[in-house]
Amino acid sequence: MNLLAFAASNSSQSINRQLVDYAIRLLTDGLVEGVPASEVEVRMIDLNDFEIPIYSIDRQNADGIPQPAHDFYDTIGAADALLISFAEHNGSYTVAYKNIFDWASRINMRVYHDKPIVMLSTSPGGGGGRFVLRSAAHLAQYFGNEVLASLSIPKFDQNFDTTAGTLTNADLDAQLQDALATLSKVAGDSAAA
Repeated sequence: MNLLAFAASNSSQSINRQLVDYAIRLLTDGLVEGVPASEVEVRMIDLNDFEIPIYSIDRQNADGIPQPAHDFYDTIGAADALLISFAEHNGSYTVAYKNIFDWASRINMRVYHDKPIVMLSTSPGGGGGRFVLRSAAHLAQYFGNEVLASLSIPKFDQNFDTTAGTLTNADLDAQLQDALATLSKVAGDSAAA
């Protein structure tokens, strides 16, 4: 299984990136039931590598779709499955994510190529980014996603050891492993192909 993973944030200190890194470690260390580490190849991307001007129809008509939008779209197309942790800014997507997504949707509305996805979110507050996660999961069907699982991690600073890079809340850790275990079908299908 070729898994594409990223945090929907452009912060160099992104807690969503830390959550994705931990989830990847669970997968590649073989700690997720039904997903053998030998069947997982992860490609991690950084939204900062896809920085482009703010989308506008005028800019698209004048200059076309920038190459980074094509690169983002093609990178998703090359994956078997996706793992994204959504940062929440004022109850919605970060501008960095929304901008590259908007540009890519001009290539094809089904930005995610009908790929299965595990969606995560976290925040310092008790909401854990649940508003953006709910929005992302709800809209997924329109943009070519099969949502396998979604999980919000509240109070990041209380539930995550940033030095060790691990979830310290056993219940949330078990929920994360259950969410990642939904990738077992994708890993099995990829191995059979």
